[in-house]
Formats: sequence, structure tokens, C-alpha cells
Amino acid sequence: MSSTLAHTAIIGAAAGAAAALLVNALTKPPTKRNRPSLEPVKATKAGPAGGHYSQAMKNGGEVFISGLLPVAPDGTKNMGPIEDQVKVVLNNLGAILKESGSSPEKLISVRVYLANFSHENWAAFNKLYNEFVGEHKPARAVVPVPELHHGFLVEVEAIAAL
Repeated sequence: MSSTLAHTAIIGAAAGAAAALLVNALTKPPTKRNRPSLEPVKATKAGPAGGHYSQAMKNGGEVFISGLLPVAPDGTKNMGPIEDQVKVVLNNLGAILKESGSSPEKLISVRVYLANFSHENWAAFNKLYNEFVGEHKPARAVVPVPELHHGFLVEVEAIAAL
């Protein structure tokens, strides 16, 4: 057998083995080893989830926090001014971060929805948010929306490291 033919045979065998491994990995059901370790978070010191979802889900080294509205732990909806609503939402965020084993300093990304967007509402939110996160500056998006569920003025969702 010539050396070129031998090299071609070796490369062909290696490619076939790699293809077999890929097909096996893609068609095998997930095992405990390669399945996400999803764990719901339920913080009693935060507003309850209002539907078929968890307040947050932990997976690996991160926690994914659902959209938080200004609802107190006892289920009372805060329909007050923007400052009052933001305080409730940030208290809920802090409680869920703590329950999950994280903190505001470990926030990775925050998405904020503000209804009735105005300079005053933006300034009120930003002041309280800055106090909440301190010197830490996670990635953030602020999305102006025409309205939120139940007529609330603010909703916040986040991702944090554990």
C-alpha cells in the first residue's frame, strides 16, 4: 500500500468515527451528565408568581429571574407613583437574588420595561436602580412600552451569577 493511500485510509477512518460519535450524541436521550440542572426558586419575601411560571430558575452557575411587577409578598398590587412601584420591584429582585444564593453585585444583565415613559419616570427609576446596584454596572436595557399588565409602570427581569 502506498503512503498516500494509507494516509487516505486513516483520514477516512477518523472521519467515519467522528461522524458516528456526532450521530450518537445527537440521537441519544439526555443523561444526568449532559442535562441542565434546572432548579426553581421560590422567595417568600418577594411577590408571588402570578401565573404558570417560577419567580426564577437556577441553572448551573446562573439564576434567570422572571419579569417582576410591583406586587408585595402578600400579593398586594402597588398602584402608587413610579418611586413606590420601583421600590417594590427592587425589593422583590433583592429577595429572589438572596433566596437563590446571589446578590445585586452578581447581576449580569437587567431588562427594564417602563410604561408612560417620561423624563421624570426615567429619572425616578434610574435613581433607585443606581442605589440598588451601587458601583456595580451590569448590562442593562430599558424598554419603553405603552402599558404593562394591570396598569403597572415598571417591570424588571434579570440574569445573575451564583
